[in-house]
Amino acid sequence: MTSIAKPPVRHPSSRTNGLGFVLRDYEGAMSTLCAGCGHDSVTAALVQTAWELDLEPHRVAKMSGIGCSSKTTAYFMKQSHGFNSVHGRMPSVTSGAAAANRDLTYIGISGDGDSLSIGLGQMSHAIRRGVNMLYVLENNGVYGLTKGQFSAAADIGSTSKKGEANQQPPIDPVLLALTLGVSFVARSFSGDKKQLVPILKAGISHKGFALVDVISPCVSFNDHEGSTKSYKFTREHEVESVHTDFVALRREITIPETQEDVSVVQMHDGTSVRLRATAPDYDPTDRESAYAHVRACQARGEIATGLLFIDESKRDMHDFMNTIPTPLVDVPFEKLSPGKAALEKLMDRYR
Repeated sequence: MTSIAKPPVRHPSSRTNGLGFVLRDYEGAMSTLCAGCGHDSVTAALVQTAWELDLEPHRVAKMSGIGCSSKTTAYFMKQSHGFNSVHGRMPSVTSGAAAANRDLTYIGISGDGDSLSIGLGQMSHAIRRGVNMLYVLENNGVYGLTKGQFSAAADIGSTSKKGEANQQPPIDPVLLALTLGVSFVARSFSGDKKQLVPILKAGISHKGFALVDVISPCVSFNDHEGSTKSYKFTREHEVESVHTDFVALRREITIPETQEDVSVVQMHDGTSVRLRATAPDYDPTDRESAYAHVRACQARGEIATGLLFIDESKRDMHDFMNTIPTPLVDVPFEKLSPGKAALEKLMDRYR
């Protein structure tokens, strides 16, 4: 992966977070993506998210596959762990890493090509297993790294840069995740950092699989009049389901008297997501309503954004597998591999 080191400049008046780090401490290498790429805006949102959450960089693992999107992990939190897997295999590699060390924070970055074609089965089973991770899908509707072919996320009728119209129906990652029983799903726009940052915070703080689909326009191959993943189309058709903010419990929560339609959703780790309904009948805890809302927006040619669904009672992979609370990396080798005699005793149960 090509990368360029940034000059180590730190302004003396820069604000620090609870760990004493400035925002620059959460950045990575210089981006080599096209100027104006939506993925770089996602990177900026991730940097701000990690800084504001006081994440310890050495306790974070950044996971990726193949594609323009998967270069993102090189551009934030340079002091964190990282693994760039083969095409579409990021979810299974993350599942294995999470099984070995449940104490790390896992952030997976993928694209619509990496996730919805070759990696579709991988992503689906990570959702089923409830792998405890933030899964960011940078969705631009094309294979940008190979010069602009339609991806599985391209809408019917949307055109390529040369004018060819797509005839195949798209796979909507939000609807797919709801169908598979995901416990957290949201959608945002790379050009809307105000909305994206709170959603990323909530996704990281959620116990279980958290999918955030981010419409992230490809400025080189899919930002034109016929594209439904362009900056212009997304800005004109974005429909925010709920106003989303993230407030950690350790901070004082102040609700102005005029803001009466606020509900606080408690997260498993003690933090919360604050939701202010803009549509009185929208309930982000109702899977059927969320599904219907996304489909209705699609029918109107709109893009539903915001926190679309959350299930607080959902368990993660470790609950399903009844794993021990101690990360496997901290278990002595003698216990992990007790030897031939112990194996023979175990096998006797199946003979």
